[in-house]
Amino acid sequence: MPHVEISKFVFDCEVCHTRCDGISKGVYNFEKDSSFSELYEKLIIDRINHSEKYNATKTIDAGYPDIVVHDLNGKIHNYLEVKVQQRTFMKVQSTLPSSSLMPSETVALNLSDLKRYFNLFNETNIPTSIVWVLLNRPCIVGNNKHLFFYQKVEILQQLFAQYNDLRRFRRKSGEGDIVGGIHKGVTVNYHFSLTELVPWNF
Repeated sequence: MPHVEISKFVFDCEVCHTRCDGISKGVYNFEKDSSFSELYEKLIIDRINHSEKYNATKTIDAGYPDIVVHDLNGKIHNYLEVKVQQRTFMKVQSTLPSSSLMPSETVALNLSDLKRYFNLFNETNIPTSIVWVLLNRPCIVGNNKHLFFYQKVEILQQLFAQYNDLRRFRRKSGEGDIVGGIHKGVTVNYHFSLTELVPWNF
């Protein structure tokens, strides 16, 4: 079992206006999600740079995480990949019954991206973290200050080794996946629990 810093969150369905009813709506707005991601990437970059301890910029190199952070000497300090999620996996318990996940706590990441970041870290040993920005999760009690959650890639890699295909799911294409005649939506995801992530207050 990997050593994971567990977040102590309580989930209260009574306060939620969009219950986890186990029904997938089949609507995935790629363009909207992409715009939200860019918005929060900029916010994170601005916050890091405002500290005047590091210099964060949008990553130019294809295939690398969204943000690269340098120390004041110009050396790469770490990478950050930003994922904004407005939905959860409503059918996770019925679709992935051995995943040990509930809808309220589930977060996802493109499987091919996840494996690419594993390889990048293993090759470079540069610290890399995935940052999830969660929207519309009112069920998380006491979450008014916790919008950002992160986990180091090496911890996610240990969890991936533990659960393997038990948390992997290929969904059907839905409305919003195709943009300009090109399929851009992610259909193969890997899932983690919010309790396996660390709240990021910054």
